[in-house]
Amino acid sequence: MTGLPPLLWLQAFEAAARTLSFTAAGHELGVTQAAISQRIRLLEDRLGQKLFVRHPRSLSLTPTGQAWLPCLQDAFTRLAEGTDEVFGGTPDAPVTLRTTPVMQQGWLASRLPAFQRAHPEIALRLVSAIWPDDFGPEGADLEIRYGRGDWPGMEAVSLGPESMLPVCAPSLAEAIRAPADLARQTLLHAVGFAVGWPTWLERAGLAGLESRCAALTCDSQVMTLALAARGGGVALTHRRLAEARDDLVAPLDLAMPTEEGFWLVRPGRREARPEARQLWDWLVARVSDEAG
Repeated sequence: MTGLPPLLWLQAFEAAARTLSFTAAGHELGVTQAAISQRIRLLEDRLGQKLFVRHPRSLSLTPTGQAWLPCLQDAFTRLAEGTDEVFGGTPDAPVTLRTTPVMQQGWLASRLPAFQRAHPEIALRLVSAIWPDDFGPEGADLEIRYGRGDWPGMEAVSLGPESMLPVCAPSLAEAIRAPADLARQTLLHAVGFAVGWPTWLERAGLAGLESRCAALTCDSQVMTLALAARGGGVALTHRRLAEARDDLVAPLDLAMPTEEGFWLVRPGRREARPEARQLWDWLVARVSDEAG
C-alpha cells in the first residue's frame, strides 16, 4: 500500500465504526447508505483487510477495525484541534459548555448566574447532549460528562461522589413508607446508567420487584423527573439533582453509591482560550468550596 487512503473513505469508516451502521453514517455525512458501503469496500480493498463483519441486519468491527478506530479518531481530533489553533474562531466567540439537559437544569442553572455577574464580559453558550456519542472535543470548550472519568486525551475533574435514590411528588410520597410499597407504583426508568431500578431494588432486598411494577422508560432523566414531579411515578435519580429541586421529595432514605459520576472535562492537549480558562477555574473552585 502506498500513500494515505482518501479522506472521504476514512470519514466513512470512522462514522460507520462509531455508529455500527452504514445508514446512520450516511445520514451523518449527507450521503446514501450505498455510498458509505462503496467507500468502505474501496478502503478495505486498498488496505487489504476487512474492517467490518457484515451480519444480516447489523455490523460489527473485525479485530483490525477495532484496533484502527481509536488511532483514526485521535488523528481527526488532532486535525480539528490544529485547525482551530491556527485559524481559530473570532476573539469574541462565546465559551461553549456542553452537558446533558438535566445537568443544565439541576446543577448549572443555580451556579452560572453568579459567574455571569462576576464576568459579564464573557459570553456563554450551552449545548445539550444526551447520549455518550453526543460528546467530544469538537465545538465545545468545556463539558460536563457522566461516567468514570477515564476519557483518553481529556482532563477531568470530579464533581464529587454520586448516589442514586428514589424521588417522587410530595403527594405520592405519603403512600411510600418502605421499599415494598414501590410495588404499587409506576417505576420511571432512564436508560444509560449503571445503577438502575433492578440494582437499587436488589440492594433494598427486593430483587426482581421491577418486573411486577408498571414501568415507563425515557431516554433522559429530564423526562423521568418531570413525570415524577407531576405524580406520574417514582424516578431513580442522583442525590445532587434531587436536592436541587423543590417539587420532588425522597420518600425512602436509601441511596445507592455508584462508581459513575459527573465530571468537568476539557481537551487535555489543546491550550484553552483565556475566557474558557476563567470558566473552568471558576467551576473547579466552586466544586472545591461546596465539597468543604
